[in-house]
Amino acid sequence: MGFLKDFKSFLLKGDIINLATAVIVGGAFGKIVTSFTNDVLMPPIGLLLGKVNFTDLKFQLTEAAVNEAGEAIAPVTINYGSFVQTVIDFIIIGFCIFMVLKAYERSQKKEEEAAPAPPAGPTQEELLAEIRDLLKK
Repeated sequence: MGFLKDFKSFLLKGDIINLATAVIVGGAFGKIVTSFTNDVLMPPIGLLLGKVNFTDLKFQLTEAAVNEAGEAIAPVTINYGSFVQTVIDFIIIGFCIFMVLKAYERSQKKEEEAAPAPPAGPTQEELLAEIRDLLKK
């Protein structure tokens, strides 16, 4: 019973819940960026490059064929167009995370600057001088 209690305690810690929330929001954000890249960004770029659909860009290694049993064998291709779109997704997500972290760092600096400086206490030399003076009395 101790194991289950410990596991429940672990799952209900604030850090785990924050992490789970971040993963869910991050997954949704990834889907938004993928849709933005595939549906909004890449079509105009493809149009500018001569009506190219990036998902159709591929390098064909083998032709389609039919085996002895009469079953179709799909061609072997390297789909570099999909790879280009995925790289663009990565760059957009990386840029967004960079901007969020920069904003967070700026807000932390402002909080540090706004916080009053702790009162300056006596230096070590001043304390030693006080002790010396007390000992003389």
